Amino acid sequence: MTQSFIKLIEQSVIGNWDKKALTDYKGETLQYKDVARKIEKIHSILEQIDIQPGEKIAICGRNSANWCVAFLSVMTYGAVIVPILHEFKADNIHNIVNHSEARFLFVGDQVWENLDERQMPNLEGIVSLKDFSLLVSRSEVLTYAREHLNEIFGRKYPCRFLRQDIHWRCEQPDDLALINYTSGTTGYSKGVMLSYRSLISNVNYCRRMIGIRPGDSIVSMLPMGHVFGMVFDFLYGITSGAHLWFLTRMPSPKIIEESFAEIKPRIISCVPLVVEKIFKKNILPRVNSHVGKLMLHLPIINERVKSYICKEAIEVFGGNFIEIIIGGAPFNADVETFVKGIGFPYTMAYGMTECGPIICHERFENHRLGSCGKAADNMEVKVLSDDPAHIPGELVCRGENLMDGYYKNEDATAQAIDKDGWLHTGDMAIMDTDGYFYIKGRCKNMLLTASGQNIYPEEIESKLNNMPHVAESLIVLRQEKLVALVYPDADEAFSNGLNQKDLERIMEENRETINKDLPAYSQLSRIILHPEEFEKTAKKSIKRYLYS
Repeated sequence: MTQSFIKLIEQSVIGNWDKKALTDYKGETLQYKDVARKIEKIHSILEQIDIQPGEKIAICGRNSANWCVAFLSVMTYGAVIVPILHEFKADNIHNIVNHSEARFLFVGDQVWENLDERQMPNLEGIVSLKDFSLLVSRSEVLTYAREHLNEIFGRKYPCRFLRQDIHWRCEQPDDLALINYTSGTTGYSKGVMLSYRSLISNVNYCRRMIGIRPGDSIVSMLPMGHVFGMVFDFLYGITSGAHLWFLTRMPSPKIIEESFAEIKPRIISCVPLVVEKIFKKNILPRVNSHVGKLMLHLPIINERVKSYICKEAIEVFGGNFIEIIIGGAPFNADVETFVKGIGFPYTMAYGMTECGPIICHERFENHRLGSCGKAADNMEVKVLSDDPAHIPGELVCRGENLMDGYYKNEDATAQAIDKDGWLHTGDMAIMDTDGYFYIKGRCKNMLLTASGQNIYPEEIESKLNNMPHVAESLIVLRQEKLVALVYPDADEAFSNGLNQKDLERIMEENRETINKDLPAYSQLSRIILHPEEFEKTAKKSIKRYLYS
């Protein structure tokens, strides 16, 4: 018999009834039984307004306990959930709500401030994620149902609501579970249709590879409106009986050190930028002195020093985690070399929304420097190259995780998935003889110089981002020459008393230094200071099309 994903959620809720489920950091905690009760109340509202299985319900807001409750309520009811990234601009949110044909919207306060309900005429109602109050109602039945919810719930469960009362639906594997709109770097969103087959395949992969137990803590830093955070943190956590924590604020190095010391998470999923910031701000300064560097190169002392640094780094992240899973963007090569060298327990995952998301991954103990791991055991992965070990080619994949296509966009689906069922990822990669994959860069980002050389800008940016006073960079081709746009580390520059002229001089020194390590065809002709942080996707990838 095929496993039911909704039954997996149901079993976890019933089996962990009195355990803690969801906590807003420095706020309210819900036990699994509280989550179940809230789910039943939302089911009552959806029943009253005659939402049918398969109809769409959208959710848009920051990570929170109530975000999870809303998501689980929609899924266990039988409707299709449309999670929308709260970072999206208002017009994009309006478009997604309309394009998905959503009948209902759960929305966070900060998102709601910028929305215009008149731009979403087909919505029957809009509910606040803060307290599930009714923000907009276009139905007398809905207004009555919300105002008399406790009375309706009391009639349904006149004594008490018990775990025996939970009897959620059982879906079919190919039923549509959710539509997740991409936050890609190409300027517009496509609705990725993910079935329950994809969700359970991804979650089961996490269960085999990671090993969370009931009661373990997970901090949800990645936006759950994006499939990486939704699967690795939320869905994997909730089906495992874990205790999910939501920081409800930006995960700065200071916030992470403070909150993780209390929470002591068992598994941590994040984008590379979070780890890079913490190592640059909290760890590297401790070994950046002349003495620290010297000690790292002394053969007798260096292993002891590395062990000490690793222990300090582990403590910053709470000191209790199995491993940190990094994904969503490339890891800075120099930072990764250092992190790997001290024995820090991290691993890289590679995936796409279109695979919900897992394509490649490997356990920490088997991870290879610079690699994103091997093909997940439920996926086929290959590189389209005559010599994939040496010549990069496009990475393609197929398997249980693969999407059903883009919602109402057959042309885009046909462009992404070929006639043999292979998803063309748009990433260039190589694969070693042991089956480990190494991403070189995006096909569309590759720069072709006048001399015919293929340049992967991400590789140069990775080096440049580690140079003095560089916060982030972007390599572009201007008049057949490579130019670096650099957003400087303003805090560092200000604390050192530097002005604009000083920064320009330092950037020229950086250019001369980096060019010594680059082949002639990929050397930088100029570095231009960029006045503000580059605009990014939810995965913290720069939206390159805005600057090319």
